[in-house]
Amino acid sequence: MTEIDPMAPAAAFAELGRIKFSETDFSGVLTRVAGLATRAVPGADQVSVTLVGAGGAHTAAFTGGLALALDEAQYEQGDGPCLTAAAANSTVHVADMAAESRWPNWAGIAVTAGAHSSLSIGLPMHEFVTGALNIYATRPGAFSDEAVSLAESFADYAAVAMANAHLYDTQATLAQHMQAAMQSRAVIEQAKGIIMGERRCTADEAFAMLAKISQDSNRRLRDVAAALVARVEANPKR
Repeated sequence: MTEIDPMAPAAAFAELGRIKFSETDFSGVLTRVAGLATRAVPGADQVSVTLVGAGGAHTAAFTGGLALALDEAQYEQGDGPCLTAAAANSTVHVADMAAESRWPNWAGIAVTAGAHSSLSIGLPMHEFVTGALNIYATRPGAFSDEAVSLAESFADYAAVAMANAHLYDTQATLAQHMQAAMQSRAVIEQAKGIIMGERRCTADEAFAMLAKISQDSNRRLRDVAAALVARVEANPKR
């Protein structure tokens, strides 16, 4: 398996925010999301992005054949962690494939293929398309609580980048269909502005501070940002 070059989470988040949609199409954005997740989430070996629409589910981006094969096995069976995560916009963690009881047939396929744990996180995009970020590992117990929290924060930001890329590609107004993702981005930007004002720092430095708090407190990035905004609104400077 190809050796992974680790990337600091804050750097990966910032990279997502710097994607230029005029230079990268929707498929390219998905490929960037998968690649950055592989480098930023501790324990990750391969990553894929599942999209689910009216025509069913398909893997829109992947970093290796193992991830693609395990996604497609779920589509074939009509069930599995990535489909569940996409449908419920939730996080599904399979800590040990050998002990997995929810999807025993699929887990058996995964073990045979060489995957022993996985993490799937829902990606809200808009009303007609949902998705999931799927992270696979070749050892059991690969994802700590901190890694799960980090992956959820990454997925929050990735969902915004994906939604914006889709909007740019189709030149359609999807704002009303991406309410959850856009609200997350708005509160994150507001929190960044607060930190920049208080600390006299750059936007990237402010985002890095939010990301660090998210990792240390095991909370989603958007929840950390919302708490900061609420605190400032409750105690405005006179």
